[in-house]
Amino acid sequence: MTSDNNPNSMPWSRIISGIIGAILALGIGILGGWYFTLGLGIIYYLCHVEYFKLVRAKGLVPAAKTTLVFSLALLVISNVSFDLADALLPIAGTFICFYLLFKPKLATIADIGASILGLFYVGYLPSYWQRLRLLGTSQCNLPLGGYWPTTEISIAQLPQGLTFTMLAWFCIWAADIGAYVFGRFFGRTPLSEISPKKTVEGAVFGIAGSVAVATAGAWSLHWPAWPATGIGLGLLIGIASLLGDLTESLMKRDAGVKDSGTLIPGHGGILDRVDSYLFTGPIVFYFITFLLPLLE
Repeated sequence: MTSDNNPNSMPWSRIISGIIGAILALGIGILGGWYFTLGLGIIYYLCHVEYFKLVRAKGLVPAAKTTLVFSLALLVISNVSFDLADALLPIAGTFICFYLLFKPKLATIADIGASILGLFYVGYLPSYWQRLRLLGTSQCNLPLGGYWPTTEISIAQLPQGLTFTMLAWFCIWAADIGAYVFGRFFGRTPLSEISPKKTVEGAVFGIAGSVAVATAGAWSLHWPAWPATGIGLGLLIGIASLLGDLTESLMKRDAGVKDSGTLIPGHGGILDRVDSYLFTGPIVFYFITFLLPLLE
């Protein structure tokens, strides 16, 4: 057994908390409906707290509570109507600006920009996971629009939204694990000054892991031109996952902190753990709803 003091060892706290997080994610992902909404709502709240903590570390005074309320409203409304959620985004931005305009302390451009970014980054973008999970024919067998497999599990019998969500998550997990493991043991070439621990080798193997999982998924789901669509989706998820990680690293670097929080042992905060998901949700949603129908 290796020791956590060894730079090439795998910290057990990270492994255990990662497994627990994966089990919880699978649970709410399978349940769907308002159970999924509630799970995402808790994550939304914690992400907003950590994001605005980073913002305040820069001396800014954002409209944190107003942004959180509208972000949660976006999540709830996405469970009812996608079009209505899209319409709420500019309205929410307008109200946030109005709030900052009439605060006792004069707001700055940076205050407005940080608030609107919070609405978009940890409010609107993650709502696409809700949209993705709702795709396809509803197969509810639990109260509150929930679902749980009652027979032998078959991909063809699962709700489409569940299948697509799980495929996307498995790609992200493959990218994260591949980048972490191969970067930790074989990484030699620094990827970016934004995150000194990330390496080119880790990034390449992470993207390769995403491509492998996506290609296997495309084949099993009988997608049109499955080698091309699988590789394409895997590349998009792998790259978007990496960019999401780097974006959050840039924010932490600018704020002068190592982690966004300390909630998850071995990982840092919630935002540290979900940064790979923020940009990938919309990409997977539109890949499924726009590109695949064109190929068919």
